[in-house]
Amino acid sequence: MSQSRVIVIGNEKGGAGKSTIAMHLATGLGWGGASVAIIDLDLRQQSLGRFLSNRRTWLAASQAEAPMPLEFKLGEDPAAFAVASAETAVARFEEILAEARAQADYVVIDTPGADTPLSRAAHASADLIVTPMNDSFVDFDLLGQVDPVSFELVKPSIYSESVWEARKLKAQRERKMADWVVLRNRLAPTEAKNRRRVEERMAALSKKVGFRIGPGLRDRVIYRELFPFGLTVADLSSQIRPVAVSLAHVAARQELRSLMKALNLGELAHDEAA
Repeated sequence: MSQSRVIVIGNEKGGAGKSTIAMHLATGLGWGGASVAIIDLDLRQQSLGRFLSNRRTWLAASQAEAPMPLEFKLGEDPAAFAVASAETAVARFEEILAEARAQADYVVIDTPGADTPLSRAAHASADLIVTPMNDSFVDFDLLGQVDPVSFELVKPSIYSESVWEARKLKAQRERKMADWVVLRNRLAPTEAKNRRRVEERMAALSKKVGFRIGPGLRDRVIYRELFPFGLTVADLSSQIRPVAVSLAHVAARQELRSLMKALNLGELAHDEAA
């Protein structure tokens, strides 16, 4: 079996920043010298696929060089698999996953904000599951249920149960357990009043269901600003600078560096934007 690592970015809630995390991990790993493949299972939005298309176009037009992840698609029209039978879609996914693992050191899989057969299959294949969540009880509710009076943790919720089943299946098939890291993502620059409560409940839930808590990415303009170019803060340097660089961009690179370290994915290796 290939020694490549499969990284699944998953959360059944939309708007948590899954695609942004996937883009940054793929480019960060690429600059570290790893070969990276991507699979976009968000069949309707295809944000990760559009990111790569933008990247190819911008790099060619700018005559710039940067790591280019390999893209593996379910088909020419990925959206068609949204209405295909579960058996057909999952079989095709397993086929391209095997191809991707044979050609890359890492396979980064972006999943939709919904419970689908493809998402479940991806989670069951993961060596590392990364779950970004906004720092609120709205997002936390998919992980764990909280008593509305005492704010005490009541029990794990639907997504935690789904991940547990996927990790159990992985352990049965391969005799190893997937690592699961929940990221407190898109933090606002100002402290939210309920942040401490969310943090406490996450710590309690992590002990019950076995995930680690990692740092995410703040809600910064730069992450959205670079998307039309197909770039991330990992790419910024004296040679690649489509936007004016500020101290906020340096801070964003440090966030990515901390994220990769927390996920045990090595160091972010690239010239600092100057």
